[in-house]
Formats: sequence, C-alpha cells, structure tokens
Amino acid sequence: MNAMIYKKKWPLILFLTPTFLFLTVYLYYPFLMNVWNSFNRIGGMGEASRGLNNPPYENYVKMFKDPLMSTAIKNTLILMALTVVIQVGLALILALLVDQIKFGSQFFRTVYFFPIVISATALGLLFNLIFLYDGGMLNQLLTNIGLITENIDWKDPSHFFGTLMMPVIWQYVGFYFVIIVTGLNNISTDIYEAAEIDGASGLGRIRYITLPLLHNTLCTCLILAITGALKVFDLPWTMFPGGMPLDGSWLTGTYMYYQTMEMADVDYGSAIAVMIVVLGVVISQLANYIFKEKDY
Repeated sequence: MNAMIYKKKWPLILFLTPTFLFLTVYLYYPFLMNVWNSFNRIGGMGEASRGLNNPPYENYVKMFKDPLMSTAIKNTLILMALTVVIQVGLALILALLVDQIKFGSQFFRTVYFFPIVISATALGLLFNLIFLYDGGMLNQLLTNIGLITENIDWKDPSHFFGTLMMPVIWQYVGFYFVIIVTGLNNISTDIYEAAEIDGASGLGRIRYITLPLLHNTLCTCLILAITGALKVFDLPWTMFPGGMPLDGSWLTGTYMYYQTMEMADVDYGSAIAVMIVVLGVVISQLANYIFKEKDY
C-alpha cells in the first residue's frame, strides 16, 4: 500500500505547489529584484528606478573601493571564525557534559536554549546596561573587586569589538547545543557498551567514537554558523544606537542597512546584499567541501 502511495505523484505536487509559490513570491522574486536593483540608480526606499547605472556594474566597483566595506567584510570574517570556534566549541562541550548526567538534563537543555527565545533587541538593550560607562554592571563589578579604579568605556576603539562580539556569540550557543545533543541521542548505546568492554576510557570514547559519529552534525553546525555570521544585524545595531558610530565597527549586515535606510542609497545597499549572499554560498560550499559529510 505504501508503494502505491509513492507511485501517485499528484498528491506530492498538490502539497508542494503552495510552498513553492510562497517561496517564489516572498524569496526568489525579491532576491532577483534585488539583483536587478543593484544595477539601477535608486534613491530612497519606495522610489522608482531612474535607469541603469553608467556603467551598470558601478555599485560593485564602488564596493571594492569602499574602505568601510572592506572593514565590514574583515569584521564579519573575524566574527565568523569566532562563531565557529567559540559558539560551536562551547556548544559541543556543554552537550558532552549534559549527555553524561542522568538527572536534570532537561533542565540544562532548557536553560542553554533560552537565549534563543529572547528577542535580539531585548538582548541588545540588556547588554547595553551591562556595558554602560557610568553605572554599568560590568564596571561596577570590576571596581568592587578592585580590578579597575576608573570606569572603562567598553565601546571605545580598543574595546568595541569584544563588546560587539560577546552577545552575538553568547546568544546562539544554545542553538548549536540543541543540535549537537540531538546528534548525541542518535548514537547507539551499544557502541559505547562495546567500547567499555574493550577498555575505552571516557576521553577515549569521546575521541574515537563520539566525535567521529558527530562529524555530520558538526558539519551542519559549521554551515549554519558561517551563514549566520553573515546575517548578524539586530544585536549590534541595538547596542550601538543610531547606527555604528565607529568606522571600524561595521559588519556586512549593519553596513547594508546603513546604506539602504540611513543614506538612502538603495541600489548600493542592494549590491551589498548580493555580495553577502554570494559570500555565504562560496564560503559554505568551501567549508562543505573541506569538511564533507561521511557515511558510517
């Protein structure tokens, strides 16, 4: 009977068509229009095109010459590396620890995943209170324990990058934690029991059994971390009210928004958006090729 269901293709088409139409209207068509807009002269949001640029690829040439765009790409690549190493690394460690306990594991899963549920805008305001120059929680703590004698401006050029990256990295640790925990749950306990009979230690089981069998799960986390770093916008924009006051603090997402909404340079913002998509696809495919999935 199940074989007969799969031989009939029209039910599949019936259910897939609405989803395909939805994606076409709200994803593929806007993306293609965004590509087209990047070659046109467009002023503010909602304005009609005043024709093609001269030359049409003018925005892409401008992008390569724009020093702030270079800074945004550099900062985003640094964030991407930190995301892969720290976010996924912390999530892996936490997942391995939680997997070892028998009681209370559900509590820790909920606690670690909780930051994902909170609005990024709310988290940005929360971290603003933590990093305030006068009366901020961090400055008060460091003063009370005697590590500093005067307040530190955590948003000055020598500290802003750490201030910017900390909440971004912290928020999504729980997201990768849940993915890795799910991967751990899919590993058969029979394998661990056989390894224990053969005399495998705790670290030996992690190195030779857990990590190899988590390879595909970690590859998924890697791709998500790369694409997620390219789209970071809301937390940094909230933490630096009125835009990014420091020229060295731009990310690709925040700089695209700034050019589109603040500078009313819609066509240049569209070109930056296209670059973000291309950069994400290229780096993701490269990472997927290097850390290709394995069959066990």
